Amino acid sequence: MAVTREKIATCDPLWSALREQAESLAEREPALASFVHATVLKHDRLENALSYHLAKKIGSEDLPPMTTREIFEEAMAADPGIGDAVRADLSAVFDRDPACQAHIEALLFYKGFQALECHRIAHWLWHHDRRAMARYFQSRISEVFAVDIHPAAKMGKGIMIDHATGVVIGETAVVEDDVSIMQGVTLGGTGKESGDRHPKIRRGVLISLGAKILGNIEIGEYSRIGAGSVVLKAVPPGCTAVGIPARLTNCAAGDRPSQEMNQLIDVDQDKSG
Repeated sequence: MAVTREKIATCDPLWSALREQAESLAEREPALASFVHATVLKHDRLENALSYHLAKKIGSEDLPPMTTREIFEEAMAADPGIGDAVRADLSAVFDRDPACQAHIEALLFYKGFQALECHRIAHWLWHHDRRAMARYFQSRISEVFAVDIHPAAKMGKGIMIDHATGVVIGETAVVEDDVSIMQGVTLGGTGKESGDRHPKIRRGVLISLGAKILGNIEIGEYSRIGAGSVVLKAVPPGCTAVGIPARLTNCAAGDRPSQEMNQLIDVDQDKSG
């Protein structure tokens, strides 16, 4: 077993770090030791630990955790890209959230991360002709985490959904890599239109708390959306939009807004005049 774990640590340094952090947590909080061992330390891969942990959360009388876990593991075995995205998401939370002191905290306790990884399984199911099961997972994710992401929505990797409560993402929405989304954000439609009707969020965007982005519009890469804004028109790359309805300002979004997490915007500098 020692050889196996050494190989795993060499191939997956994030998993090695998670195990070390789990051992330290179990020592510091003996009352949580059983939980930490069952969730992390008894597993040999991050995918196995994650499937166990998430299945315990969204499993129910209708779909027991053991069956739920089998579905999670089936999806992750069939699509290794899910595991890659999980690792990028974990790193995003640790790097961008000053409240997160270790990767193990995001894995065990951060519902934004947990909801996103559950969505990745629902998305896989949706595209493998198991739409009823995908819808079931969507419903459970909404009930457990207060996050509603349609199974068809396309989510990149390295995404952070901070706090997460009240986040809604519609069916034809696209969220590219390295995006940061705060609580209460909606990526929605504008009414009863059909077809491609939801926003396209390009790489590196920061969407501040409570923002609503509506319709099939593009939010350009490395742009910022201010808190509480209602965005109805496209936002060019590198720009900042704020207000109801949102307007562009002279505040440059910065080189990497989703990672800098700077939500302070000078609303007096109105680019539109």
